[in-house]
Amino acid sequence: MKYCSHCGHPVTQRIPENDNLPRYICDHCGAIHYQNPKIITGCLPIWENNDAENQILLCRRAIEPRYGLWTLPAGFMENAETLEQAAERESIEEANANIDSLQLYTVISLPHVNQIYVMYRAQLCDKNFYPGAESLEVELFSEQDIPWDRLAFHTIHFTLEKYFQDRKQNHYPVHTHTINTRNGKSADQ
Repeated sequence: MKYCSHCGHPVTQRIPENDNLPRYICDHCGAIHYQNPKIITGCLPIWENNDAENQILLCRRAIEPRYGLWTLPAGFMENAETLEQAAERESIEEANANIDSLQLYTVISLPHVNQIYVMYRAQLCDKNFYPGAESLEVELFSEQDIPWDRLAFHTIHFTLEKYFQDRKQNHYPVHTHTINTRNGKSADQ
């Protein structure tokens, strides 16, 4: 950040009075510019098939980063929406998928890129999904058919891995996790 978004004058980085972290401060108007993590939310859409194993809806990315790789429908929250509304919106934007019964499932911190992922388990209401503008294709996958080596993000791998483990016990607790690639550590919390 070089300029104040309030008045346009240059900013400097320093620790404000009664604070403990460096912030961008405008010496002209006094505005303190706080920078906070971005929240990404989405869902793990499940198609319950009574005759066979449940399947998961994945989207093949039509945008960068990770163009052409597979992911769950997810994206950045917008102002004035709830986590659940954002997850539903992303499911529509990326897969035109109608979902229901959202249940909080994974919360993943990525401090090295200032992001928090909040993922929900959700039921697909029907099979009338099709690619949105951000997807090349959308497809249902059984566990053995998941393209594990072509998943776009570690957060998606973690969420899918936990789902298939939890499905064996039919118990779906909320999982928290930290992925911090700057120091090479990844840890469950």
